[in-house]
Amino acid sequence: MRRRRKSDQHANHERWLVSYADFITLLFAFFVVMFASAQADHGKASRVSESVRKALEEGQVKAVVAAILGGTKVDKGQGNAMMKGPGGTQPAARESQSSADLAPSLESLRAALRVEIAKGQLQVALEKRGLVISLREAAFFASGEDTVYPGTYPSIGKIARAIEGLPNQVRLEGHTDSVPIHNSRFRNNWELSAARAIAMLELLVSRFDIPPQRLAVAGYADTVPAESNETAEGRAHNRRVDIVILNEFGASPEPKPRATGAGDRPSAPAAG
Repeated sequence: MRRRRKSDQHANHERWLVSYADFITLLFAFFVVMFASAQADHGKASRVSESVRKALEEGQVKAVVAAILGGTKVDKGQGNAMMKGPGGTQPAARESQSSADLAPSLESLRAALRVEIAKGQLQVALEKRGLVISLREAAFFASGEDTVYPGTYPSIGKIARAIEGLPNQVRLEGHTDSVPIHNSRFRNNWELSAARAIAMLELLVSRFDIPPQRLAVAGYADTVPAESNETAEGRAHNRRVDIVILNEFGASPEPKPRATGAGDRPSAPAAG
């Protein structure tokens, strides 16, 4: 019987498929990275690149990339990046409601307070930190005192209604001129400025039902003048209480409430 030679055995002509499969995989990865880099969302691009790297290492290109770019949902039931709209992410509802565009409120307040503005009793301006309503001392407080004139309650009520319609935090800032004060109640301008801010807080809470958790007070004495203290008019404008409806930039330095236990009660912000 003739023995079959080794050269007569069937040769494997399909080994080229291994190299071809590697080539196709790398080509697929290349186009995926090119697609991701063309998108405006760099966060998605980095996630795609990371997924491709993991997929090449673990042999799961199709499954991982489809989880990011496809129209399916991930295992936890959350929509993928394409389902969340432009940018691949969608802000949480609480974040989107934490601050509002203050430009419309500026116009509505100017219209509601046009008489007070014309009389020079207050000013309304949109600053980098938020919407600022400056209440002049001459119109709202007696000299050297922290009691709000009852006749100004209607004007303050208009401001309170604007605050009610917004989700923004509010800071009440007391300011004085540079003339030192020392009377039977206040030893210096620091105490007077803080006391006026507190008086405005108590009025907003007790009469206009603004939640105290939305309010904070600060006393600056004469350290943040609006105008020069060299003239009587400038000093009069510096004696004021600013009601600041904070935007996200202005509220960023403010302390955030800590989580409270079942028996704890959150406290109102303290005067500073």
